[in-house]
Amino acid sequence: MIRLILIGLFLFFFLVLLCPALLVEWIIGKFNPEAKSKSSLWLVQRAFGVILFLAGTKIEVTGRENIPDDRPVLYVGNHRSYFDIVIGYRLIKGEAGFVAKKEMQKIFFLRRWMTNLHCLFLDRENLKEGLKTILTGIDHVKNGVSIWIFPEGTRNPGSGLMDFKEGSMKIAEKSGCPIIPVAMTGTAEIFEKHLPRVKRSHVTVTFGEPIDVAALDRQQKKFLGAYTRERILEMLPEEMR
Repeated sequence: MIRLILIGLFLFFFLVLLCPALLVEWIIGKFNPEAKSKSSLWLVQRAFGVILFLAGTKIEVTGRENIPDDRPVLYVGNHRSYFDIVIGYRLIKGEAGFVAKKEMQKIFFLRRWMTNLHCLFLDRENLKEGLKTILTGIDHVKNGVSIWIFPEGTRNPGSGLMDFKEGSMKIAEKSGCPIIPVAMTGTAEIFEKHLPRVKRSHVTVTFGEPIDVAALDRQQKKFLGAYTRERILEMLPEEMR
C-alpha cells in the first residue's frame, strides 16, 4: 500500500499544487502553441517517470528504432492497464496524443493536461461523436502529432487480444501515416492484478515494424484492424496469445 500512497500523494502534488503551471502553459500557448505542447509534454514525461520509479517498474524496450524520427505515426497497442499510457508517454518520439474514454474529461486538472498533450476523448456510445473524434485525430496527424490508440476499446482483463474496432484505424487510412504496432506485457502486474496494491513489475514493450497501409492488398486494407491485431499477437509471448 505504501507505493500506492506515495503515487497518490505525488499525483495530488502534480495535478493540484502545480496547477499554476497550467496557467503558465496557457500564457505560453497564446504566443507559441508549439512551445506550449512541447513544454507540457516535457513536464508530463518527467512526472510519469517519477510515478514509474515510485511503482518500482522496470521497462525493457525493443524495436524503438522502428518509430520514424521525421513523421507522425499511429501507435496501435494492446491494453491491460492504466499504466499503459504512463509507459507509452515515456517512450514516444515527438508529440503524441492518446485516445481516452470521455469519462476522463470529468477530472478537471487531468483534462487540462491531456488537452495540452493533444489527447482525444472518445464517446464509445455515440457514433456521431466518435466519428468527430476520429476526424480530429486525422487532423492532428496531418499537423505532425502522432496518435496512440487501444483498438480493443477497453482494458482487457484476460489473455490474448479482444477484437479491434476498425473505425479507429481510419486515422492511418485517411492521413497516410504508418502504423506502429505495440505489444506490452507486465503492465497489469503493476496494479490491476492485485488491487489496491502497487507492486514491482518487469514490463516489456515491443515496437513492431511500421505498417504502410498503402502497400497492403485490398483485403488487408478492408480489415486493417484485424490485420494489425495479428501483427501484435505475433509480438506477444505465447502465454499471452
